[in-house]
Amino acid sequence: MNEREALERLGAIHAIAPDYYDIWGQRHTVPDASLSALLGALGVHARTPQEVEAAICAAELDRLRGVLPPVIVVREQAGPWSVRLNLSADAANAALAWRLTEENGARHEGTFDTASPNLVETAKPDGERFVARDVALQLAVSCGYHRLALLRDGVTLGETSFVVVPARCYRPLAVENNGRIWGAAVQLYAVRSERNWGMGDFTDLATLLAQWGARGADIVGVNPLHALYPHNPEHASPYSPSSRCFVNVLYLDVEAVPDFSECGEARSQSRTPGFQSRLQALRDADLVDYAGVAEVKLPLLERCYAHFRRHHLERGTPRARAFRAHQTEHGPALRRHCLFEALQEHFHREDPQVWGWPVWPEAYRDPVAPAGARFAAAQAERIEFYEYLQWQAELQLAVVGRRAAELGLGVGLYQDLAVSVDRGGAEAWANQDLYAIAASVGAPPDDFNLRGQDWGLPPLAPERLRAAAYAPFVATLRANMRHAGALRIDHVMALARLFWVPQGGEPRDGGYVRYPFEDLVGIVALESHRNRCMVIGEDLGTVPDEVRATLARVGVLSYRVLLFERQHSGEFKSPAEYPEDALVTATTHDLPTLAAFWEGRDLALRQEIGLYPSEEVREKQALARVQDRARLLHALEREGLLPQGASADPASLPQMTRALMLQIHAFLARSPARVLVVQPEDVLGMREQMNLPGTTGEHPNWQRKLPLALERWPEDEGFAELASSLAALRPSAATGG
Repeated sequence: MNEREALERLGAIHAIAPDYYDIWGQRHTVPDASLSALLGALGVHARTPQEVEAAICAAELDRLRGVLPPVIVVREQAGPWSVRLNLSADAANAALAWRLTEENGARHEGTFDTASPNLVETAKPDGERFVARDVALQLAVSCGYHRLALLRDGVTLGETSFVVVPARCYRPLAVENNGRIWGAAVQLYAVRSERNWGMGDFTDLATLLAQWGARGADIVGVNPLHALYPHNPEHASPYSPSSRCFVNVLYLDVEAVPDFSECGEARSQSRTPGFQSRLQALRDADLVDYAGVAEVKLPLLERCYAHFRRHHLERGTPRARAFRAHQTEHGPALRRHCLFEALQEHFHREDPQVWGWPVWPEAYRDPVAPAGARFAAAQAERIEFYEYLQWQAELQLAVVGRRAAELGLGVGLYQDLAVSVDRGGAEAWANQDLYAIAASVGAPPDDFNLRGQDWGLPPLAPERLRAAAYAPFVATLRANMRHAGALRIDHVMALARLFWVPQGGEPRDGGYVRYPFEDLVGIVALESHRNRCMVIGEDLGTVPDEVRATLARVGVLSYRVLLFERQHSGEFKSPAEYPEDALVTATTHDLPTLAAFWEGRDLALRQEIGLYPSEEVREKQALARVQDRARLLHALEREGLLPQGASADPASLPQMTRALMLQIHAFLARSPARVLVVQPEDVLGMREQMNLPGTTGEHPNWQRKLPLALERWPEDEGFAELASSLAALRPSAATGG
């Protein structure tokens, strides 16, 4: 075996593919340096042939010494289930017993037949002899997280998590039996209202549910609500969170916090002319002033917490007991998250260049180090303040979830789960052993990102996630499903494979790393049922056919965007060609609005900030856009949906009109897809893109507000006309149609 073959073999052991095909079908070989770097990110030394050979031997020995795998995931009613046993030579033919303990405490026992001809392999690494056997486990057990133990003469040889999962994800009745619903997909921070404090908040979200629900909608989606950085509110990307298990506290409606109502000092401060003037300026701004919002919200929340300590915690009131119960329920994870926030605040105050835990003093980088414990003891009240904020966010988000149920919406709140976390944040700090910190999640080059993408987010290491019996993944799903009727998993291909970019490398030199797909989608299905939450997988880009087939089999809805749904000729697909098990939308937060697309404003913006690698590429895309406008009109014409007075010639519609916007959505509403969501930016004719991938300071990403106050939405003609059209095409489950 030559050096490249050995490197590829080691990569295969650790689930790293040696090559990949881009969106145009061109094969790319992952360079040796990238393979070595990605292995290094997993803690595997592979810089020399000797290190590669040693790492192969070590990995083989580790695999064989595990009597049972760290976790086994099986499908309900698919028994008998096969269990792989790695046995030492003396146990290879011994009488072995098993004991399965269900999560409810029920126990099942039996024996394995190791004498039957079920030998898989034998091996003698370092002189030890191992025998691997597949044995059958036959019993009836419900879905859940159980424990399986292997015993010999009453002595436990190994134990593992045994997870039984349903065949398919949960589906609400609203989308069963040919049910087709519609609703909105909103960037919550962008919501302008006459009462919020400069950005959309949880009260606005409840109002959105009521407004759209009253018009016949059954679903309202939002951007990820994940925790960001209270000390640095301008770190605004919801897809680069500090933690996916906790909530962005800037979405709190301060006036809805019970302690605000009780605290005269907080109310008095908020009513001063200067404070009210500041609030009005924050509301009037066209871009969210995150620092300004934090400057008005956090001091008032500190006053609320101080009041809560004096009037509730010190007196042991029912609210104090509720808070203590919340702390207990969320346990060490909540405490560690809030310890991170207090530490980061402390070090950033000392040095504004401190962006995250990798640049903290060495003594604090380990979350269980003595220095952190001493800080926690000295700053207990500050840490508890951050716990209080998370408690309040949980309470307000729970109100939103209940409001959706009260309104009778078929699905209700539709949340979004980011693909990973910021490398400097709380989750990466608390779970350093789970993440490949020296690699980044990204994507190979495609039509919209010709240089490829490096999102700067560390990926989960698949072997370490499996070694943890997927507990961190389960916790993340639960945190984002518990108040939602639907969850969108961003870049859902990450359940099967993820494109890793070596730290400091170019995206084109990255490679794909495989994940235990069947296990992960099974757990998604289990948590989907437990939380009564439908699942949508964002499957844009380069998606292997087998990934889409598996997602369809387990009931994960596909995510289909009009701009990408084409035939081989480039023509737009007809509505009838869309799949049933899908969510459809005209565009997304990462793409131009309909108006920007139609008028080519996104192309002009890309040229202005230098995103084109060459003039030739720019001209090619400009020509393609002219063709796309004609193709879209042709698609509408085939359906009899051309706006009155328009022709299939794009010159007849030089600008995006309300009539054209309405007909495009009517076009999508005719599809058999179970869910249709509308971007408010399109309803209001916005021409500015919410997020422009590949940019940082060149574009006001995640800051642009909607132009119309929430209170004025019911009076807007475009909203009323669109809702009327969609309600007729897709009658509401809430009203019974």
